[in-house]
Amino acid sequence: MGISKSDPIIIVGGGAFGLSTAFHLTRSGFTNISVYEKDDQIPPRYSAANDLNKIVRAEYEDPFYTGLTIKAISEWKTPLFAPHFHQTGFLHCASGDAPQKALDTLSRFRASAESNTQTKPHVIPLNDSNDVRQACWQLDGPLTGWKGYLNRFDGYAHSGNALAAVYRATQAAGVRFYLGQHGAVDEVVYVSTIHGRKSSGIRTKDGKFHPSSLVIVAAGGAVGRLVPELGKKVVAKSWSVAHVHLTDEETSALRGIPVTYARDLGFFFEPDPKTNLLKICPMGGGFINTDSKTGVSHAPDTLEESAFVPEHDEKQMRKLLAHTLPALANRPLVKTSLCWFADTDDSDFIIDYVPGTSDSVLVLSGDSGHGFKMFPIFGSWVLDVLETSQQRNVQWRWKQSDPNESKGNWGGDVSWRLGESKELSEIKPKILSKL
Repeated sequence: MGISKSDPIIIVGGGAFGLSTAFHLTRSGFTNISVYEKDDQIPPRYSAANDLNKIVRAEYEDPFYTGLTIKAISEWKTPLFAPHFHQTGFLHCASGDAPQKALDTLSRFRASAESNTQTKPHVIPLNDSNDVRQACWQLDGPLTGWKGYLNRFDGYAHSGNALAAVYRATQAAGVRFYLGQHGAVDEVVYVSTIHGRKSSGIRTKDGKFHPSSLVIVAAGGAVGRLVPELGKKVVAKSWSVAHVHLTDEETSALRGIPVTYARDLGFFFEPDPKTNLLKICPMGGGFINTDSKTGVSHAPDTLEESAFVPEHDEKQMRKLLAHTLPALANRPLVKTSLCWFADTDDSDFIIDYVPGTSDSVLVLSGDSGHGFKMFPIFGSWVLDVLETSQQRNVQWRWKQSDPNESKGNWGGDVSWRLGESKELSEIKPKILSKL
């Protein structure tokens, strides 16, 4: 469509993809950018990136993503992002009870780390539980059958704080932010042209129309409602998140531990020194919330609907702690929630124009549970599309949706995932009557 740097651009969503895009566009000279976000704060509580921490690991089965993550880690070490990146290492193992799929995935990840010239020097093989204890002496549990590797090239990022930092930077650079009732987008508005339809802007839920030359939709798990053309190519999915509240002494004792990931159980991070919270996530197939009319999963409308973790996941998290940090295995789990994100069945992102919109609507989606590590560089790929009018990476182009496609075990064929997706309605806690 040939957009100029002074044309009005609207970004829907103030999460990782939206903020990174605003950051890179302003840095490239775009001067008329507005971000609309339905929450009244940034980081938004609806965003998957509004979190204590996210894994930043370079090893992928696909060398394409490994190369991108290495670039991202380089950017994580620049002044704006460096305060939020912690290169503690990635201790990647499987327990003695791990199924073959977990072992095979672990083997492929290790081969990726050992085959890349930049990551290979940082990889330490862990052939048994004694090796694991040598790599992280704080793990004083039985570690029964544990083996894998430690990659010291990797680490994690404090995602919520990183979002807040980029929010401040883009706001200072002139990006306008509309939050809460003024930022809740109801629909993308289209007009007819001789070439078909074209977006003229957005309408917020308060009924107001906001014109723009380009609408960039980065709405996470809510993307399907704003861009129904995606069909079942992108669905909302969630995984459980919980925390254990530690004492000051316990937090200090665990400072600097690597991200500890048992491929068949789950993972946790070093505790946050400000809050004393240790974040823990179980491994599993995740949860979807399918609309019976369309067959598409959407994120719930309210935060309250996701403020829990199912019993099975709690057991899985406690089992992981019993293996590694048994003193914490029976502690109360706090700040429990389901973390919703936009998922694709092949784990590839989608960064492309919606077909038939005269290049007036651009979708940024499909983070698929591994997108945040790309936060410092994601927006540069959006800039590439604006400058070339086409997504150069074939993997991220728009994929046509088949309306007859069945839901099945959404994303279950992705090699690094274990378990089957369950419906939110199946795992919601039953509300007891007050009578």
